[in-house]
Amino acid sequence: MLPLLFLLILPAVVQGQSYTNNYGIWTYTTTNGTITILGYTGPGGAVSIPSPLNGLPVTGIGDDTFQQCYSLTSVTIPNSVTSIGDDTFLYCTSLASVTIPNNVTSIGDGAFLGCASLTSVTIPNSVTNIGGTDLFRGDEYGTFENCTSLTNVTIGNGVTSIGGWAFIRCTSLTSVTIPDSVTSIGESAFDSCASLTAITVDALNPAYSSVDGVLFDKSLTMLIQYPAGKAGSYTIPNSVTNIGTSAFSGSSLTDVTIPNSVTSIGDSAFYGCTSLIRITIPNGVGAIGGSTFLGCTNLTNVTIGNSVTSIGESAFNSCASLTSVTLPNSVTSIGGYAFGGCSSLASVTIPNSVTSIGDQAFWGCPSLTSVTIPNSVTSIAFDAFDSCTSLTSVNLGKSVAIIGTWAFLHCARLTSVTIPDSVTRIEDAAFGYCISLSSLTIPISVTYIGGGAFNGCTSLKGVYFQGNAPAAPDVLDGDDNETVYYLPGTTGWGSTFGGLPTKLWNPQMQTSGASFGVRSNQFGFTITGSSGLVVVVEACTNLANPTWSPVSTESLTTGPAYFSDPQWANYGSRFYRLSMP
Repeated sequence: MLPLLFLLILPAVVQGQSYTNNYGIWTYTTTNGTITILGYTGPGGAVSIPSPLNGLPVTGIGDDTFQQCYSLTSVTIPNSVTSIGDDTFLYCTSLASVTIPNNVTSIGDGAFLGCASLTSVTIPNSVTNIGGTDLFRGDEYGTFENCTSLTNVTIGNGVTSIGGWAFIRCTSLTSVTIPDSVTSIGESAFDSCASLTAITVDALNPAYSSVDGVLFDKSLTMLIQYPAGKAGSYTIPNSVTNIGTSAFSGSSLTDVTIPNSVTSIGDSAFYGCTSLIRITIPNGVGAIGGSTFLGCTNLTNVTIGNSVTSIGESAFNSCASLTSVTLPNSVTSIGGYAFGGCSSLASVTIPNSVTSIGDQAFWGCPSLTSVTIPNSVTSIAFDAFDSCTSLTSVNLGKSVAIIGTWAFLHCARLTSVTIPDSVTRIEDAAFGYCISLSSLTIPISVTYIGGGAFNGCTSLKGVYFQGNAPAAPDVLDGDDNETVYYLPGTTGWGSTFGGLPTKLWNPQMQTSGASFGVRSNQFGFTITGSSGLVVVVEACTNLANPTWSPVSTESLTTGPAYFSDPQWANYGSRFYRLSMP
């Protein structure tokens, strides 16, 4: 049997060649009789790409060829070129002029990104796609992204697709016309074009339309892009059901009316609308997406419809003028950073429907003075109220099981917090540097306290544990003024805990002897216990439905203390108990 012979014909490719002319040094590759330029090294200025080169036509300009060639001011591309690669002219910040020849059929992602001096560009009819979103390349992929001097763009009639971020932050672009050939426009294609006042769509376009310069889908049910340069107020048409991602991002609007027909608002829809003063979310909207109002620094009034179930990550982040927020009972989750950096936020109402509060949800809200966590919440997330420097009191719901890492870090004015019996874990630095916190009671339910949980609490004089000693690595690390108190019958306590001295908290009322009862028209009794204890005497008038109020604070510094109540005769009945400070 004769052996089988296979003939594999590969393209003729020659790598790593170079060519030098008056403009500089060119590196290139040869494939099947055509040349692709791979790199350029030279003085910049006005440059012409050579073609033919060694007798062969140049048909491609490869990825990164002129990347960060800051001295390049203009480039002449030969008519033989059919493709311009990804990032080809990336951050050529002096490039002011380029002519794309009529034979070019593809322009890569980020091809002219950051060309801050480029003022005008014409996309020829031969091009079918203006590159854009590539999720695997980070945040630099819009073909003309950050071309901040670009004032004029002509989109050829052959273009069918405009990629996401294609013209984002082209801050000098004043108008753009979408031809009838375009059937796909990616997210945020014209986002944050601060001078853009009109997007005009050819009337014959089958996929898109425009009304008063605003870009919609053909049926006017989705608002895709409101030109950022259009100022004043705007009423969204009643036909609209969906506000697209980044639809109003960076716009100069002061007021926008959202009709009841709208059921969906995309992520970053009003991101960076620094002139927006008020907003009403209609009842039909089910969620406020991530970064929806991030950076709306003049937003003072927000009304949230009663169908919203979730507040997305960074939804109202850095809304520096927002003073109060009331969340409807429909809300079940508050995303991470949702209200972070809202520096004027003084009050927030969290309804009982909320089950989760995300990481750093209220981080850096220095005007927030008090907060009530509803019983529906089971955990306080990482950094949730970090740097809320005016927070003086916290009411934790009765279902909270975990107080997360850094949850109340740097809450410098926090003087008291009641930890409910539901809490089992207090994580690392949860109350770190709460320098006004003077005393704290740890319920019997707590089995773990993280490292530095109360580190830097310089006013903390006593930590009172109601249960057995929990696992607690360096819980009070760096604090020297505290005493750890524990109850009789509990276990795991030694002479020190976390490096601090411990003391048995065992005060008792002495109900016998001459000191008990009425003396000098005052009712009183003696309190005994370990030397150095501080005891609060509380009173109420009805044991069936008690409301205990502090009457006196007694110190056992030098031994037993005598308590007397001059107001005892003003009540039909008066009951007393001893409690921790």
